[in-house]
Amino acid sequence: METNGIIVPAEIETGPIQAIPPSEENVSTSIFYPQVRNELKPFKGQQFKTWEEAHVFYTKYASAAGFVVRIGSSKRSRATNEFIRKEFFCNRQGNSPIELTGDEKRIRGVVRENCKARMIVVRDKSGGFVVNIFDEAHTHPMTSPKRLHLLKSNRRLTKAQRSLWEQLSMVNIPTHQQFDILGVQVGGFQYIGCTQQDLYNLERDKRKETKGHDGEMLHDYFLLEQEKNSGFFFTIKADVENRITHCFWADAISRQLYRFYVDVIIFDTTYQTNRYSLTFAPLMGINNHGQTIVFGAAFLSDETTASFVWLFKEFLNAMSGGPPKMIITDQDPAMEKAISEVLPHTFHRYCSWHILRKFSEKLDAIKFRDHYDEFRNCIYSSENAEEFDFKWKSILEKSELNGHKWLQSIYEIRFRWVLAYMNHIFSSGMSSCQRAESAHSFFKDYVSHKNSLVDFMVQFSRGLLHKRHEELILDHIDNNEAKI
Repeated sequence: METNGIIVPAEIETGPIQAIPPSEENVSTSIFYPQVRNELKPFKGQQFKTWEEAHVFYTKYASAAGFVVRIGSSKRSRATNEFIRKEFFCNRQGNSPIELTGDEKRIRGVVRENCKARMIVVRDKSGGFVVNIFDEAHTHPMTSPKRLHLLKSNRRLTKAQRSLWEQLSMVNIPTHQQFDILGVQVGGFQYIGCTQQDLYNLERDKRKETKGHDGEMLHDYFLLEQEKNSGFFFTIKADVENRITHCFWADAISRQLYRFYVDVIIFDTTYQTNRYSLTFAPLMGINNHGQTIVFGAAFLSDETTASFVWLFKEFLNAMSGGPPKMIITDQDPAMEKAISEVLPHTFHRYCSWHILRKFSEKLDAIKFRDHYDEFRNCIYSSENAEEFDFKWKSILEKSELNGHKWLQSIYEIRFRWVLAYMNHIFSSGMSSCQRAESAHSFFKDYVSHKNSLVDFMVQFSRGLLHKRHEELILDHIDNNEAKI
C-alpha cells in the first residue's frame, strides 16, 4: 500500500519511530504520522493573527500531508460574541453515518474512522490566536503523493482557468473536451487544479444561479440590446404565473435584410434548443450569395394555431416591406390555418426536406432501403410535372407501393412541395432541402438543449455574427476580386 506517512503501533509512546505495515492484526491499532517539511507543520504555541489565518495554515499542512480538513466546533465570548476557540479536524474524525437500504447497510460520502488528528486554537491576550492542541497522529494512511491533487482541499481553479472554462462553455465545447484543453495548457491532468467532475459541478451551480430568474434575465438582455440599437425589436407574452409563453425578436440587421430579400421565408419549428422545452422557431431567408440568413426568431410554448397567428402578426409588425411571396414550412395543420389567416396572399409551400425525412418512418425497412434513392431522384431531378408523374408512378409499380396511403396523401398535395410543380413561382432559386439542412447544421453548432434562455441568446447572437462575417467575405470577393 502506498502511503504518505509512517505507521506506528498505538502502544509505542516513546523511542524511535518505526515503519510497520498494517495487517489484519494491527490495522485497527496503527497510527500514521504525516511526513512533511517542518516549516509546514503546526506546533503548540504557534501564533496567528486570526483564526482564519490558522485555518489556512492547517489546510496547507493537510494538503501537503495527504488529508482533508474539516472545521469542528467553536466557542464565542459571551461579552463580545467573538470567537475565542476554533477546532480543526481531519475529515475522517468521528464515525460514518450508516444508511439502511432494506436489509443492507451503506455508508455514504467520506468514510470516517474516528481519526484523532486535530489542531485547536484559542484567543490569547493580544487578540490573536495560539495553537493550544496539536494532535499529529491519524488512524488511517495518508493519500499518496501522486494522488494529492485529488484531495478536495487541493482542487481549485485559478481565475485564468475559470475564465477559460467560461469561454469554452460559451462556444459549446463539451465538458470532457474542456478538461482535455485545460490539461494540455498546464502540462498534465494532475496540474489542472480540479477533476472533470468539478467542471460538471460548475455547470450545475451556474444553472442553479439562473433558476427562477431566466425570464427576467432574458427581458433585461433584450432591453440592453435595444439600448445599444433602437432598431432591435422584441415582444414577450407571459401567462398568469408570469412564465414566458411567447417571445419574438429581430435585430436591426435582420430587419434590414428582410427589406432586400422579402420574396421567400423558411419557417421551421423542429428545434428544441433550451432546457425549458420551448420550441425555437426561426424565420429565415436567402441572400444574393445563396447563404441562409435569419430575419427573426421566436420561442413558443406550444404549436397551436393561436400561437402561430400571434407570431406571424408580430413578425409583420416588426418588418417593413409587407408579407413574403412564399413561405416554406413543415406539414402542420395548425400552421396552415395560421398562414391562411395572417398571410392569405402568400404561397404556402411544404419543405421537401422534412417530407423526405419521413420516408424512413412511413416505409418498411426493406422498401426504404431499396427505393428511397429513386424517390429522392424523382423529386429533385424532374424538370416538369409530366416527368415527375411518370417517374413517381413507375417507382410505385416497381416497389409494389401503389396502395400506400401516406405516399398517396403526399402525391395529392405534390403541387405544394415538388419543385417541378412550382416553376411558375419565384423562389430565389431556393432548394428547401439544402436550405433546411444548412439551417439545422447552423443551429446545431451554436446551441444546445441545455441552454438557459440567456445562454441561448448569447450563443444565437454569436452564430449570427459568424454568418454575417461569412457574408462580408463574399461581398469583399465580389467587389475586389476579378471574375474569370
